[in-house]
Amino acid sequence: MEHDILVHLCGTRDWAAAQAAGALRPESLDSAGFVHLSTPQQVHLPANRLYRGRTDLVLLQVDPAKVASPVRWEPGVPGDPEAMLFPHLYGPLPVDAVIGVTAYRPGPDGAFGPAD
Repeated sequence: MEHDILVHLCGTRDWAAAQAAGALRPESLDSAGFVHLSTPQQVHLPANRLYRGRTDLVLLQVDPAKVASPVRWEPGVPGDPEAMLFPHLYGPLPVDAVIGVTAYRPGPDGAFGPAD
C-alpha cells in the first residue's frame, strides 16, 4: 500500500519538543512500539476518538520515503471501518521526514473532518 503523504497528529508543544530533539517520540512508541500515522482521508477517525474539541493540534505531513524505520499497515481499533488499515511507524518520527505542518482545528461542534 503506497501513499505519497502520511500524517501524524500532535499538540503544538509536542511538535516544538520534537523539533528541539530531532525526532518525535510519542508515548505510543514506548507503550505500543510504534508511532500512529494516518492517511489524510482517515485522520479524522483517531482525531475524534482521542482529541475531540482540542484546538492546539497540528497535522504533520510525513514523507514515508524519508523515515528510516519500517511502516506497517495494520488494523485500527474496534469501531474503525472494517478492513481499514492504518500506517504504523516502528521507530521515532524524524523531524526531517516532516515536509509540512498545518493547524488541525475541529468544527464548532468539536468534531474533526478529513484533512484532504
